Amino acid sequence: MALVSTKEMFQKAYEGGYAIGAFNVNNMEIIQGITEAAKEENSPLILQVSAGARKYAKHNYLVKLVEAAILETDLPIALHLDHGDDFEICKACIDGGFTSVMIDGSKHSFEDNIALTKKVVDYAHERGVTVEGELGKLAGIEDDVNVSAEDATYTRPEEVEEFVSRTGVDSLAIAIGTSHGAFKFKPGQKPALRFDILEEIERRLPNFPIVLHGASSVSQEYVNIIQQNGGSLEDAIGIPEDMLRKAAGKAVCKINIDSDLRLAFTAGVREYLTKNPSHFDPRGYLAAGRENIKALVKHKIVNVLGSSGAAK
Repeated sequence: MALVSTKEMFQKAYEGGYAIGAFNVNNMEIIQGITEAAKEENSPLILQVSAGARKYAKHNYLVKLVEAAILETDLPIALHLDHGDDFEICKACIDGGFTSVMIDGSKHSFEDNIALTKKVVDYAHERGVTVEGELGKLAGIEDDVNVSAEDATYTRPEEVEEFVSRTGVDSLAIAIGTSHGAFKFKPGQKPALRFDILEEIERRLPNFPIVLHGASSVSQEYVNIIQQNGGSLEDAIGIPEDMLRKAAGKAVCKINIDSDLRLAFTAGVREYLTKNPSHFDPRGYLAAGRENIKALVKHKIVNVLGSSGAAK
């Protein structure tokens, strides 16, 4: 099986009432942990690469690692660029074998966002690649994405029809209460998703794939990982998993997962080195990180995404 497009994947997810996990990857062990979990749960996957990951691991290494994962698992896997911020990086990924790209023009004006997004869409569609756009701004920090709480804005439902019709995007990332990064909400803040906004967008864009970024969530696994990394639980409350599962049953067809993976991997490495302080073989501590990734991804597939058994 070769890399697949997200188009048919999203249509099946929409009709099936589940979401596809879009997991950020940076190295071999992270890819292995994600894909081994998906294989055991028979789940489709989106493996996504940020600009930071491309700088760190290099484009060709990541593409070949993902291709190797397909050979090992025979799963439907799409390779996606996460938060491309200009035409050139999107073009490089399209030309370099990616099957999906995100152009994030949310920092621009509405008209400039449309112009940039349409430019990417026109180039991508000529080459059979799908495009994700974004309306609204999520607060938080993740790689090169840095938006203050003051600058964050919810997606305006009245803009979505015009944006989609004028750009031709295949999916739309929206801001309804999630945020980037691991440590999001402060004491006294109640994490919640604006389902009223989601439902109005769904009404205006029937049968259209919606994407949630910044979806770190509250689970016992997540709490354990936070504690192992020395974080305060008061500062580490994410969106409750039942809210994400509810969103996946509606128009949300893609849920991005990155910070949880980083926390899980780091916790595995740290625990291994704490127990084995004299060990210096990277195969030992990287394998521990990989096992944490696998356990977390299986939990997400079953309890958040609902995509177990959907890789047909």
